Amino acid sequence: MRAETQSVVEEIRQSLALLRRRLDWETAPLRLEELNARAEAPDLWNDPAKAQQVMRDRRILEESINGYRTLEGGLEDNLGFIELGEAEGDAEIVTEAETALAALREKAHRAEMEALLSGEADGNDAYLEVHAGAGGTESCDWALMLSRMYLRWAEKRGYKIELMEETLGEEAGLKSATYQIKGENAYGWLKNETGVHRLVRISPFDSQARRHTSFSSVLCYPVIDDTIVIEVQDKDIRIDTMRASGAGGQHVNKTDSAVRITHLPTGIVVTSSEKSQHQNRDIAMKALKSRLYEMELQKRADADAAMRDSQGENGWGHQIRSYVLQPYQMVKDLRTGHETSDSQGVLDGDLDDFMGASLAANAAGKSRADAQGE
Repeated sequence: MRAETQSVVEEIRQSLALLRRRLDWETAPLRLEELNARAEAPDLWNDPAKAQQVMRDRRILEESINGYRTLEGGLEDNLGFIELGEAEGDAEIVTEAETALAALREKAHRAEMEALLSGEADGNDAYLEVHAGAGGTESCDWALMLSRMYLRWAEKRGYKIELMEETLGEEAGLKSATYQIKGENAYGWLKNETGVHRLVRISPFDSQARRHTSFSSVLCYPVIDDTIVIEVQDKDIRIDTMRASGAGGQHVNKTDSAVRITHLPTGIVVTSSEKSQHQNRDIAMKALKSRLYEMELQKRADADAAMRDSQGENGWGHQIRSYVLQPYQMVKDLRTGHETSDSQGVLDGDLDDFMGASLAANAAGKSRADAQGE
């Protein structure tokens, strides 16, 4: 077997070993049997919320077990083909098996990353907000580029996208936009994208072609379902109706139906301007509850992080990633150190490696904390 192929096989085996550990493989089949029994209980749907959770847990565990077995079987089958091809001197069989192993490595790597999505709300849909920073047209254009990047990423994953609010820049780009991203594990993948994103490039709006630095912020929080109860008292909110701002366009409602809700104790503001006034109020209230829930999750995560051996605040404050287009090409995550020279690929939505690196770093930090606590 060629050294390159042996390296691919070793990577697949490492991914399988990690998957076994994260699935707690020795007990996984027993847990699936238990969930199957609960799913078949005659009184299951007496509590619809609990029933939905049982069915979801069963589906996820079953898919994880079947996925692992498929990967393991694919590895053994292709290793057998290589052994057979080498014994019979059939180079075509060997080449086909090596190609299949390369594809299997990518599937194993993706499954490994999916296994990291075990947080309380990771499986939920997500809200994604993009806000231009200070800097006028430059930052608005960067906010538009960021929005496009995330929408491309979501489309590649087959997620559904709904625009909730959009405020256009005065000359170009976006001042802000809010999207609902619908799909399995949408929040789990997007949750670490919250923060400030920095762009360095030769400005297309500068007649002297000077290099500019622009900042825009991203905020992601989970869409909460009926199993999560968040109470919001009437005295704690202010509701305003208004005409949607911006330069118009298919996504901007030009009637006075837009609704803005301000949560007075926290200062959180949510807006919906895509439906009727009644629908916008319901949508905005749901978004507010999701933001409050995300705040609670963040408090827990911060408390967790305070117990770990973290690196602390860096010099860039809340900045998480730099995108450099000139004088060279580079995108670098300042938290994990992961980087690539394929800036255009990232801006076209190739974000999985960055998201995976963040998930892996968080999992490693949690594992260290658990080990220290033992």
